[in-house]
Amino acid sequence: MADTEAPTTVAHAEPQVLRVAVPTPLRRLFDYRPGPVPPAGGWRAGLRVKVPFGRRELVGVVAECAATSDLDAAQLKPIVACLDDEPLPADWLWLCAFTARYYQHSPGDTFQHAMPGPLRQGRPLEARTRERWHLEAEPTQALARLTRAPKQQALVELLAQHRHGLVTSAITAQGFTRAQLQSLLDKALVTRSEEPLAAAPAAAGPLLAEPSLSLNREQAQALATIHEGLERFHPCLLHGVTGSGKTEVYLQLIESALSQGRQALVLVPEIGLTPQTLSRFRKRFRAPVVALHSGLTDLERLDAWEAARSGRAPIVIGTRSAIFTPLAHPGVIIVDEEHDGSFKQQDGLRYHARDLAIARAHHEGIPVLLGSATPSLESLAHARSGRYRHLRLTQRPSRHAPAKLELVDLRGRMRQGGLIPPVIDGIRQALNAGGQVLVFINRRGFAPTLACHQCGWIAECRHCDARMTLHRQPPRLVCHHCEHQTLQPDACPTCDSADLRPMGAGTERTEETLSTLFPEVPIHRVDRDSTRRKEAFDQVLGEIRRGEPSLLVGTQMLAKGHHLPHVTLVVVVNADAGLYASDFRALEHSAQLLVQVAGRAGRADRAGRVLVQTLHPDDPNLRLLADNGYDALAYQLLEERRLAMLPPFRRLALARFEAPREGDATTEAEAAGDALRAWLGERRERGQALDVHCLGPVPAPMERRQNRYHLQLLLSADKRSELHEASAWLVAYLEQHASRRVRWSLDVDPVTLV
Repeated sequence: MADTEAPTTVAHAEPQVLRVAVPTPLRRLFDYRPGPVPPAGGWRAGLRVKVPFGRRELVGVVAECAATSDLDAAQLKPIVACLDDEPLPADWLWLCAFTARYYQHSPGDTFQHAMPGPLRQGRPLEARTRERWHLEAEPTQALARLTRAPKQQALVELLAQHRHGLVTSAITAQGFTRAQLQSLLDKALVTRSEEPLAAAPAAAGPLLAEPSLSLNREQAQALATIHEGLERFHPCLLHGVTGSGKTEVYLQLIESALSQGRQALVLVPEIGLTPQTLSRFRKRFRAPVVALHSGLTDLERLDAWEAARSGRAPIVIGTRSAIFTPLAHPGVIIVDEEHDGSFKQQDGLRYHARDLAIARAHHEGIPVLLGSATPSLESLAHARSGRYRHLRLTQRPSRHAPAKLELVDLRGRMRQGGLIPPVIDGIRQALNAGGQVLVFINRRGFAPTLACHQCGWIAECRHCDARMTLHRQPPRLVCHHCEHQTLQPDACPTCDSADLRPMGAGTERTEETLSTLFPEVPIHRVDRDSTRRKEAFDQVLGEIRRGEPSLLVGTQMLAKGHHLPHVTLVVVVNADAGLYASDFRALEHSAQLLVQVAGRAGRADRAGRVLVQTLHPDDPNLRLLADNGYDALAYQLLEERRLAMLPPFRRLALARFEAPREGDATTEAEAAGDALRAWLGERRERGQALDVHCLGPVPAPMERRQNRYHLQLLLSADKRSELHEASAWLVAYLEQHASRRVRWSLDVDPVTLV
C-alpha cells in the first residue's frame, strides 16, 4: 500500500470553519459554519452533523476544523445540528481518510460506506439492550411466599434452574408474562438488569471454553515467529497446504491477544464461511464473538459495530466491509484466504480489504497475518522480498498428503452431464467405498447456452455481448451478467426448427445426470440458485457432515475453506476456463481455484483423489500445476510478470467509461486519454517527468453490458506515488469535463481488467 501517514487535521479551540465530508460523488470536503449549539465537548473532527446541501439535509462527518475558508464567511451555511456528543474513533477516521485518498474516492461516500446504515440516517450511536432477570431470593423462601400464586411459583422454579438468569424473550417463550415478572420484582424476589443485545458480557471463568489443540512443529514455529512481533507492525504470510491447521494458529494467536486485553479482527472472503468460523471460535472462547456481513439487518450491524467500538466484543469476524469496524483495543488482524478476489469491492468504493488490513495494521502498530494455501502473487512477491515473514505449513494433521491433480483427457470422449465414463467409474468406486464425492463445475444453470442444431442459432442476450444460460428450475434463459430472463423458446426464432439443444453442462445438468446414474445416492447441489433461501447453505453443509455416502455438485461456493472430512474424491468437470482468458490474472485465479477445490479431498482418515477433466492435458502450465503444485506455477508466473512489467512489479489504475451510445463512451475516453498524455508530456518538458504510461482507450473484454458500451483506459507506473499523482490529475479532469451522458470510475490496483 501507499504511504500510511495520517492526514494533518488543524484543530482550534474555537474553529470558525468545519470541513465536512458530505455523501456526494464529489471528491472534496465542504465548508460550513459551526452551528448555534456546540456539542458538550466542543467542535471536533469525527462528529456526525446534519448539514444543508442544496435542497436537502444530509448527514455528514466533520473531517477537519479550520480557522479560515477559501469562501467568504457570508457564503458559508451553518451546521443544522450535531448528532453526537463524542466523535467517532480516531483510528476509524484515519482509515476512512486514507481509503478515500488512496482509492481516489469521495471522502463523504467513503465515510458513508464505512458506517452502518442507521448511523448514515442520523441514529444515535448506542447499543440496543435487552432485560435479563435473576432470582434474588433463596428458592425455598421465594416459593413459600407464593403459595397462592402457582404461575409465579413456576416462574421462580424456572429462574432457579439458570444461575446466570434469563432474558425476557426466553421467559415469555415458556408461557410466562411480563406482569408475572413485574409482580416478582415488586416483591423483591427477582432483579432486572440491562445488557447489550450484541456481545453481552461473558460469564466469569477462564478465557478458553475448550483446550487448544496440540501444534505440530511447523505450527508451533509459525506461532512463535508471529509472537515475536505481537507489540508492533509485523506482516506475516502463513502459507499452508489445505488442511494444514492454519485456523488453529489463528485461534492460538487470538488467545494471546485476548490475554493481553486486546481485540482481534478476522476477515473471511465469503458470507458462507462466516457461520462455520463463528461456530468454531465460539466453541473455543468464552469471550463474546460478533459477526459483520451483508446477511445482517442494519440494526444488527450497528449492534456489532458498537460492541467492537466500545471494546465489549474482543473478537470480530466479518467479510470485506468489516475492515472498517472500529476497535477500542486493536491487537491483531487476520485475513483468511487472503488470495480471494471477494476481498476486492468491484463497484462504488473499489477498495481491497486485504490491502487496507496491511495499512491499518501499520497505522495501529499491530501484527497482521495473511493466510492461504494458494497465496496471491502480490503476497508471495512481498514474502520473497522480505517485506512479509514467510511462514510455511507443509503437513496435514492426517497422515495423508494433499491429493495431486490427475489430468483426464476429454478429447474425443462421449460425455454425460459433462462427465466421461472413466470419471463416472471413479465416482462409483468412491461411493461404494463409503466416501463422499464432490463434483465441481463452476457454471450454475442447466447448460451454458441453447443452440439450434439445424441452423446454428445461439441464444444470446439482447442487452449484453454474452450468451444466455439455460435453467430448468424453472425453464428459462438467463443472462448471468445483467440478469435478463426470457422463457425457453419452443422453436428456433431464426429457422423455426424445434431441434434446440442445450450446449455444455451446468450444475443442474450434472445433478440430473448423476441422479440418473446413481438413483440411490443423495445429491446435494450447492450454487447461488439452490442456496438463495436463508439458512439453506448451512442446512446442506449439516447434511453433508453427517458422513453418509453422497454426491455434492457445486460451484466455487464449496471450494473456499469448508472442512468436508468425508469427501474422498473431487471431480473437476472442466479445468480449461482460465487457461486462455484475456485477463492476465486468469491463470493465477484458475490455479488457485483448482488447488482450493482439490483440497476438500482426503482431509480426514482416508486418502483423497482429484480427477481434473481437460481438453488440454498437455498445456505446460496445467501440467506444471498437476506435477509440481501451486508454488511451482506461482513462481513461474511471477517471473513472467516481472518480464512483462505487470503487477506486482508495476502498479496499475484502470479508468472505466460507459454510456448507452458507443460514440459517447469512445469520445469521452479518447479525450481523457489525450488530455492525460498531454499533461504527462508537459511535465516531461518541465523536467518533472513521471514514469506513467497511459494505454488506450480500448473496448472492455465484454464491450456491451446492460445496454451500455464499456471502454477502458489503463495507467501503469513503477512507483505508486507517481501513479497516484497521475490518477488524481485524471480524476480532477474528469470531474470538470466529463459529459453527464457518460459514467466513469477509477479502479486503483484492479484485480481484473474485465
